[in-house]
Amino acid sequence: MGRNFGVSIWLCGVACAAAVGRLGAADLDSAPVYYATAPDNNPVARLQLELDTGRAKLAFDREKGYLPAILKALEVPVSSQVLVFSKTSLQRNRIAPKTPRAIYFNDEVYVGYCQSGEVMEFSAADPALGTVFYTLEQQAEEAPRFKRQAEACLICHGSSAAQGFPGHLARSVYADTEGQPIFSLGTSRVEHSTPLEKRWGGWYVTGSNPGREHRGNMILPKNTRHQPRKNPHGTECSDLKEFFATEDYLSPHSDLVALMVFEHQTEVHNRLTRVALETQLVLHQQKEFDRILGRKEAGNSDSTSRRIDSACESLVQYLFFAEEAALGGQVKGFNSFASEFSKKGPHDALGRTLRDFDLKDRLYRYPLSYMILSHSFEQLPVVARDVAIGKVVQVIREGNCDKKYAHLTAAIRREISEVLAGVSPLWKERLAKN
Repeated sequence: MGRNFGVSIWLCGVACAAAVGRLGAADLDSAPVYYATAPDNNPVARLQLELDTGRAKLAFDREKGYLPAILKALEVPVSSQVLVFSKTSLQRNRIAPKTPRAIYFNDEVYVGYCQSGEVMEFSAADPALGTVFYTLEQQAEEAPRFKRQAEACLICHGSSAAQGFPGHLARSVYADTEGQPIFSLGTSRVEHSTPLEKRWGGWYVTGSNPGREHRGNMILPKNTRHQPRKNPHGTECSDLKEFFATEDYLSPHSDLVALMVFEHQTEVHNRLTRVALETQLVLHQQKEFDRILGRKEAGNSDSTSRRIDSACESLVQYLFFAEEAALGGQVKGFNSFASEFSKKGPHDALGRTLRDFDLKDRLYRYPLSYMILSHSFEQLPVVARDVAIGKVVQVIREGNCDKKYAHLTAAIRREISEVLAGVSPLWKERLAKN
């Protein structure tokens, strides 16, 4: 079962197409990436090393298996819990409106849990490999072991929907009373440009959203043929007990703010992965061309530079929340996620952080993603990181004639610059130099 787990889409709201895009698993397993065999370096891999050397132990809970111990070991907050009830993974027989699947996350790791599931599911941000997938059997073991998943996972997680790179795909679907997606009613891929009224089909949502009626908490009769016009639970829900036994989960919530952060962050990881792997690939191809043609120190070709620039531009636009959908009114969650997330910082001398929320017009107060400070960004290949940094600095200083940056007024760009320089000496130096 473990080796086939990659065919599931535990971060999706719908099964993905089996067709692989222009960059498939076979390409990733070749030079220079060697996705399936290259050493991994991420929080899950480091935890496995701790377990192997005896420096860490995982307690096994009779009801929830390794889940509580794993969250503690990986520093993943319980408040991040979001719940999906559509049957869209290998453990689909465990998932239904009465037994939703829980996902927990921090900046670098995602953890999937099914009640009575045979495995737990993980993905982690890896500087060299992008997104790496693992499973852990839910059986008490003296030496528990994370199993790295590669080829099978890339059938979906490396498909054209993820531009051929290993990544996440969050979707909104209409689901029936058994959790079966009703594909005839359509699906929506979800990230921060998705209007709220198209989000969270097949997911539970706790929180208040008076401006827009979303698709969360909506369970349709079997064989429904038309999209419903109204969702009685689509603007506010504080208690999920009418849907399932919330006491069976670590939290009674599937927080609205956590869902929005989750959707934004997974897409940032997707674009970071594209930059990291695309750069490795094109530089390797450039080196091979130079070798064949007998060129020495010829520098990067225009084609190589353009491909790196294109990947970086896509990342930078998303980091600046280009085309972010307006929230349309004050939204809020009903648990501690938002406050815990903001407290994580870092904060400048005035107490500001890129993690400060707005939650009225847009997700964050400052439209520059906190992921600009992530390990994944800093560990991008040097040539790509320098291109991305240059683009970030240019947008902050000068704005951009591209309409995708029209939301960044001079006042907003000035405040972003102050906060970024105030929380990161490294970025303070970069902003002063460029």
